[in-house]
Amino acid sequence: MDPMAAIRETFFQECEEQLGELEAGLLLMENGTAEAETVNAVFRAVHSIKGGAGIFALDALVRFAHVFETALDRVRSGQMEASPPVLNLLLRAADVLADLVRAAREGGVADAAHVASLVVEFNQINSGAKPPAPAPIPTPVQQWEIIFTPRPELYAKANETALLLRELQRLGEMRVVLNASRLPELAELEPEGAYLTWCITLEADCTAQAVRAVFEFVEDDCELEITQALPAEPALVPGSIITGDNGFSFEFFPPVEAEEEPAPEPEPARVVQKPPTQEVAAAAREEARTATIRVDLDRVDRMIDLVGELVINEAMLSQRVLEAGLARASGVAMALEELEHLTREIQDSVMAIRAQPVRSVFQRMPRLVREVAAQTGKQVRLVTEGEGTEVDKTVIERIADPLNHMIRNAIDHGLESPEKRLAAGKPAEGQVKLAAMHRSGRIVLEVSDDGGGINRARVKQKAIENGVIGPDAQLSDDEIDNLIFLPGFSTASTISDISGRGVGMDVVRQSVAALGGRISIASKPGLGSTFTLSLPLTLAVLDGMVVAACGHILIIPLGTIVETLKPKAADVFPLDNGINVLRLRGGYVPMVDVAVALGYSERRIDPEQSVALLVEGEGGLRAVLLVDAIHGQRQVVIKSLEANYRAVPGIAAATVMGDGRVALILDVDAVLRNNRNETARAEPARAELTLQEAI
Repeated sequence: MDPMAAIRETFFQECEEQLGELEAGLLLMENGTAEAETVNAVFRAVHSIKGGAGIFALDALVRFAHVFETALDRVRSGQMEASPPVLNLLLRAADVLADLVRAAREGGVADAAHVASLVVEFNQINSGAKPPAPAPIPTPVQQWEIIFTPRPELYAKANETALLLRELQRLGEMRVVLNASRLPELAELEPEGAYLTWCITLEADCTAQAVRAVFEFVEDDCELEITQALPAEPALVPGSIITGDNGFSFEFFPPVEAEEEPAPEPEPARVVQKPPTQEVAAAAREEARTATIRVDLDRVDRMIDLVGELVINEAMLSQRVLEAGLARASGVAMALEELEHLTREIQDSVMAIRAQPVRSVFQRMPRLVREVAAQTGKQVRLVTEGEGTEVDKTVIERIADPLNHMIRNAIDHGLESPEKRLAAGKPAEGQVKLAAMHRSGRIVLEVSDDGGGINRARVKQKAIENGVIGPDAQLSDDEIDNLIFLPGFSTASTISDISGRGVGMDVVRQSVAALGGRISIASKPGLGSTFTLSLPLTLAVLDGMVVAACGHILIIPLGTIVETLKPKAADVFPLDNGINVLRLRGGYVPMVDVAVALGYSERRIDPEQSVALLVEGEGGLRAVLLVDAIHGQRQVVIKSLEANYRAVPGIAAATVMGDGRVALILDVDAVLRNNRNETARAEPARAELTLQEAI
């Protein structure tokens, strides 16, 4: 791989981190909870992106980042107030900066008109802001002499000496002298060269570390000397005074011959950095603890695959020892047990490598909320919780689109207009909450709003108009709510850029189901709605129940099992089409013969001779699965059946058991949906009569 291409990719990866920090800092500023260091971090994020972009000659990115950086510099210096209009502009600028980074990475082109309009707005606020009254300069207690000689690399990275001097001036009273003795004749001058040296005398109440911090971004691209001296005027050779537009006065050293230079005096003692304070030492220790390296994701995937094979081979070895009849107290059995524990720890550690906080997904949502709110004319505030909740990277990559759809739906359909909210006694600003948490070995994501809730009458009427249900259909609230997941279903009266085409929530359910997850709805009229996604923490391993059905070994995901039980004849009632229901705690749950559902057998098993597992699928749909026996609980390595064979109805994936046989992992949601369709095709009148007779 081209070394420059690798460095370029690393730069864009760092840009993603900087953009995330930029977004988070601006949101804190918007909420009024930002400290001075947060404002500085926002500035540094834009400055770092500009510097890296200059290396790769990304001119459009550098130009916009420079304008953005200038405005942030005025905010942090107090020359411009971070008012709501200014923060709104900064947030929109962060979005444009992300677009420019993405365009540079993918070789595309950003919206030039939009970029230009923001530049005009920046120029307007910069020219219209009134500078604050000059702050009194503290009495100088220390004097620092700084010799700053930039290298050509400093300018190639789009850094500016004037900005550094302006930053240094904030520390105290400063006098700057420009030494141009190395400046060649015009014919010999290199346009991209660096020939100037800045001799700076700074009188300020600060440490050497504070002075050096001003140059932290350019220290590798310059020659820097910082020495401490008595607070007296430096003995400098007088020259012409040059006053720049930025207010700095520079004293010009004319070129002189080398032999005319005075003999060098003994170099003054360098300032040795003081031992770090407790705060600095603690920060250094924290940085050491959180040190990270970048590893190609393919290598991590390869390691996970190998660990999966290790788990399978360990299970096979355990099976062989069991078949050999070795006593559990024997040395081989005890060593095998230790191997099993060690393998499990290795597997957990490797899976933790892929685990990442959902923060990377959550950070994309504020921009989406602002865009949709602007399109709908609504006032929306996004609240996030549990950003540090960790989940497998594969899951993170695939939940972004479902969350996008759900948040757009919450703003467009869930929240009312400001006028309706005020009329209902609510604040004009609506709230959308995005939360993540761990629950029962799974990750749970909740998207809630404080809007008007689902208009069930409207949903039902639309379903009748679309021919989904009959006019006299009797549906519960949960059944009406779940109608919005049907393909092509929409309650929007007009088609817009946001909704109205019936594409959205059905895609959400399909995406969640593909991840082995479930989605449910809780809605209260006038108070809002909550959509809950329950997803597995990883797509590589699965905790499952090993069962037998007609001589075949199957794995049922443990997260779908509510309880196991033995059916009694008195609790089983037949319906038409050979469908049975089980009376359970005052209600009736359909029974599914797993062997028949998968085509292993045509004759249904006797419920009394079977083991029943009460399972729950998406939307709270429940059923009782009938199997021959349960062989125990086991964590298995998931193997894609579609990638290695083909898609099989009712089967989600496969795994390799300890005896080397392939066991299929049941797709519980697919089995329940198929059973529900069969139940719906049964004759309603006859089914009701049979049930009444049975009762």
